Amino acid sequence: MSAYDLRLLDLSPAGIAAITALLQRVFPEAQHFTEAVVRWEYVDNPDGPAVGFNAWMGDELAAHYVTIPLVARVNGMQEKGLLSLNTATAPEHQGKGLFTKLADSTYTYAAKHGYGFVVGVTNANSTHGFIRKLGFQLVSPLKAMAGVGPLAPRDPGAVQYERVWHRDALNWRLAHPLYRYSVKHDGRLDVLVSERSQFGARLLLGAMPPAQLQGVDLPEHRGALPFRIWVGLDKGLRWGGRPYLNIPMRLRPSPLNLIFKDLTGQGRTLDPAMVRFQALDFDTL
Repeated sequence: MSAYDLRLLDLSPAGIAAITALLQRVFPEAQHFTEAVVRWEYVDNPDGPAVGFNAWMGDELAAHYVTIPLVARVNGMQEKGLLSLNTATAPEHQGKGLFTKLADSTYTYAAKHGYGFVVGVTNANSTHGFIRKLGFQLVSPLKAMAGVGPLAPRDPGAVQYERVWHRDALNWRLAHPLYRYSVKHDGRLDVLVSERSQFGARLLLGAMPPAQLQGVDLPEHRGALPFRIWVGLDKGLRWGGRPYLNIPMRLRPSPLNLIFKDLTGQGRTLDPAMVRFQALDFDTL
């Protein structure tokens, strides 16, 4: 067989096993690609099962692309969207345009099934392909604010884009099969603390009003949290006059870019100054 067969994701146990095996082969150093994690991301999400396509060559899984559903408020209206997540092509099948074909198939399918947009975060290597080949907007590089002390909230006013985190979605997101999180009551905000660190600082998944975490099962953070890193864009946080510094791009292991693709045919784009977006909204690690 010379042609690739593009198929919707198979989310059965056998399908999850095949996808996991491909991810592990393509990314052998990524310890988070286990069947438990893939099932959690692709099947257990309360906002819906994963949307994506696989490319098969006979009985061989050659390439994979996936997005996972989310709910967001865009221009004041709540709607369904997708987070671009994993892509993998087996080495012997690379260079044949499979990623572009799988992504295009995914977006066509998603638009027909009521999804209004795709949002994603890309590194320096992958941003170009999403922008040039798939028609995404490069919204903005994400800030990486490193510093000490509580985050300072302010009234964000009108917001063009923000993720809607309902209780079931938060409980799912914070129940990662491999990683653990905690919450620290930090002034006027609660911060979600990852067990991971970078540059000797603890990574923050995000910050939100305490009322938003009511009913969410999360242990309280024990001990001090002197040095932390927050990643994202948020006009609802005030940095001026605060002991925080945006880490220079040259010092970051992998600078991250927020990208956006409208699926409604309206050609919508995002103004980075009107966006609220943090690690909780894109980082499933």
